[in-house]
This record gives sequence, structure tokens and C-alpha cells, in this order.
Amino acid sequence: MNQKQMREFMKALENIVEEKKVDKQIVVDAMEQAMAAAYKKDIGMSNIEAKVDDVTGDIKIYSYKTVVEEVNNENLEISLDDAKKKVDDIEVGQTIIDKELPLKDFGRVAAGTAKQIVVQRIKEAEKESISEEFKDKDGELMVGTLSREDQHNYFVDLGRSSGILPKDQIIPGEKLEMGSSIKVYVSKLEIGPKGPFIMLSRSHYGFLKRLLEIEIPELSDGTVMLYSVARDAGNRSKIAVYTEYNNVDPLGAVIGERGRRIASVLKELDGEKIDVILYDEEPEIFIANALSPAKNVKVTIKDSNKKEALAVVSDDNLSLAIGKKGQNVKLASRLTHYKIEVKSESQMKEVENKASEPEEVESTEE
Repeated sequence: MNQKQMREFMKALENIVEEKKVDKQIVVDAMEQAMAAAYKKDIGMSNIEAKVDDVTGDIKIYSYKTVVEEVNNENLEISLDDAKKKVDDIEVGQTIIDKELPLKDFGRVAAGTAKQIVVQRIKEAEKESISEEFKDKDGELMVGTLSREDQHNYFVDLGRSSGILPKDQIIPGEKLEMGSSIKVYVSKLEIGPKGPFIMLSRSHYGFLKRLLEIEIPELSDGTVMLYSVARDAGNRSKIAVYTEYNNVDPLGAVIGERGRRIASVLKELDGEKIDVILYDEEPEIFIANALSPAKNVKVTIKDSNKKEALAVVSDDNLSLAIGKKGQNVKLASRLTHYKIEVKSESQMKEVENKASEPEEVESTEE
């Protein structure tokens, strides 16, 4: 490569730097390494160093020597006394520029070696850059494009990388179309030698949590806090919220007037229902709230260490408290982190009556 060719190559590489979003110095270092390798291969010398001007693309080729006490190879070594004639502050073991070598057109093999080194380093730098970009995305919401699918997974284009959305991690019943934009939650992120491995989900409870934080300003700015989330994707979710501000209604802030605020979240969840629950430090109150839509729930903590609770409701509220296939009480348990046993008032009376009945004692005749 002559000087003109290298300048053109430099311009091309600057375009690559912009496109691949890699550090320009990495490319310059790769070019210097490539030029030195090509020169070594072409003329058979090992002590070659290349310097590339990162603005003009000008290239200088030098041979260098190692400073030694006693010279054994004049082509590779220089004595300390001779080295100090060129550079004052130098020690044994360091290297010193011997002379500048002329630029030349390399042979096909040498030029191919140079190109391979540069291309490989750019690929490595791009992987490092992509990994750096995605390293903090674990547990975050991202927007991508559905690019393709196979039997078990959808593949989502996230810009400079792609993620895997397993088909068992979409919202049950939703239909996804190739090429459409889609919101996804990063449920697992691993940075490896090939770049980031990104696992995605739309059924994870974190997906709902991040959606709420985006759509509800009070959640994102900390005015309202999200205590916990329990989700049965595609069916029903419960979220517990609270605030430390006396003049703020946390439930109203999340739901909005006539449900307008939470409507966009519900739309993204394809009809999934959301119960917004008021968190309370008193577990009895929190559990009673969590069993909504059941009303007038009386809660007793059976074992605070094992986190076991008993909830008693009126007979006409029993089905609401338990929910279809036990869904309501299961979500309430996950939301409060308590194992909740639900009984109706009539069931409790039966238990009390049995407990109050005298035990029958067998009489024996002598």
C-alpha cells in the first residue's frame, strides 16, 4: 500500500468507526499492528514498528533495537553506551528507534495479512462496544422489532444486538406479527466472548413493573413507591403501592381519573386485569387489602416467623377472596409474602362448635 492508498483506507476506516461505534484509537492501533506485520512478512524483519497519524493517515515505519549490556546480534540489539548517544534517559531492556524505513507497496500475502488483522480487531472492538452498551440492561424494558421466529422462540432485533423471546414467555393469547415493534423485558443477560446473550420476556412480573414506571410519573420520580408485584400473565395481576407524602393518594395516582393512567398499561397487557392495592406496614391490614375485591376481611397472623395468616370473610365474600381456581388468594400470598388460609364465617363457627363440644368418655363396667 502506498501513502495515497493508506489515506483512502484511513477514510474508509473512519466510516467504519462511525458505523460500528468503536473507539478510533482501537482502529489506529490495529492499523499500526497490521502495517508492522505486513512489513515484517514482506522483508523478513522482526523488529519493525509502525506509527499512524490518526488525523492525516500518514504512516511511518521504523526499525527498533533492544538496549543490552553486550551486543550479540547487531540487527536487533544496541549497546547501552551507543543508545545513550541517541537518548539520554534510557536503560537496559528498553527499545530505541534505530532508523526510519521507506514505505513500499506490499505483496498480496502481506497486504492480506494487514487487512485480516484490522478486520479482526474491529470485530473484537465492536463486540466489546456492544457488550458495554448492553451490560446495564438486565432487568430493564427495551423496545425492539420482531425479526424472525422458530418453533420455540421469537428473535427480537434490539439495534446493535438481538434477544431471544421464548414463546412460553409471551402473554398468553397475544398474537405477534413479524416486523412489528414490541416492548420486552430483559429477564437474563450474560456478557460472553461472543457479545451479550439476552433473554427476553413479556410474562415476567418485571415487565409489568417497568411498564408502570414508564407510564406513571409518580412511580418514576419516587412520589409513589411500588412495594411488590404479583402476576398471572394474561389473566390478573396485583400491585402494592404506598407513599410517604400525606397529600398524595397513591391509588389515585396510579389509576388516574377514570382509569386513564393505567389504561395504556392494560392495553400493552392485552386485557390483563390489574388490582392496585394499598400497602400497609401492618401485615393484617396489608393482607386484607390484598384479598380485594373481597370486603370486610378479618386477618389474624398465625405465625409471624413462618409468615402464615388466617383470613376470615363473610360467606358471600368467600368466592371473591379465593378467586377462580384459587387465583385471588394465590396472588395475594405472592404480593404479601404470606401463606394465607381463607375461611368463611360459617366455616369458622363449625370449627368453634366442634372445639367446644365435650369429649365423649367411654365408661367401663367392672
